[in-house]
Formats: sequence, C-alpha cells, structure tokens
Amino acid sequence: MRTGLHVCRGNWSRREDVLLTGDYAKLVPAFREMRVRQFVLEYATPRAGDIAVVGEALGGREIGLGVVNPRTAEVESPAEIIARAEAALRWFAPGQVALNPDCGFGCFANRCVNDHETAAAKLGAMTAAARELRQRHGD
Repeated sequence: MRTGLHVCRGNWSRREDVLLTGDYAKLVPAFREMRVRQFVLEYATPRAGDIAVVGEALGGREIGLGVVNPRTAEVESPAEIIARAEAALRWFAPGQVALNPDCGFGCFANRCVNDHETAAAKLGAMTAAARELRQRHGD
C-alpha cells in the first residue's frame, strides 16, 4: 500500500469564489479503489463540504486533514482547528488524523498567497491545537 494522496483544490488566489468547490463525493469511488494509506484533503473552508462524505467511505484509513487556510490573512484559533479535528474524529481514530494546512503554503507561478509571518502564525495555531488534541485523545 502506498503512503498517501494529496488533493489540492486550488492555491492560486485568495478569492475563495474562484477556487474549486464541492464535496469529495464524486471522488469517493476512486479513493476506495486506491491503494493508499492516507488521503490529504482540504477541509479548512466550506468549499470542501462535509467531512462525513469522506469519513463514512474511508474511516479505516488515515486523513491528513486541512485545518488552516493558507490563502487568508486571518489566523485560525486553536479552538477552530480543534473543532475541525473533532468533527473528523467521528470517523477516524486519533492516530489516523494528521493536521495540515489546505494545499500547503507553496507559491503558484512564483506568487505566494501569504507571507512568512502569517504562515508561521497559522502553523503555530495548528501546533497548539495538536497538543490540546493529544491531551484529550492521546497519541
């Protein structure tokens, strides 16, 4: 079984209305057939739909859960991140969930969607949330 699959739904703009939208339902049949252990999926914005779509289909695998939006200047609070993770824990065991930014903080065509300070603050909030989740649910 291969390590994982990362699905990026758009990282070229800060405008959420121009990026791909919709849940992962149409991809679930393909996801089920894939011999991968972890699916890295964007869930930091409502554009991705409900985690139940993937949770019900792939709850036995691992999820790299997108919990911060790399395209916004607003830094998510640890509480917001924890709430997203708790929703995923309805289908995935704590050891099956890794917290990630949606699509990473990479640049598109040499044009970054965020600055270093904001990215560092978002990663710091994600780290604080992970610590709290480990205290609540164990490693």
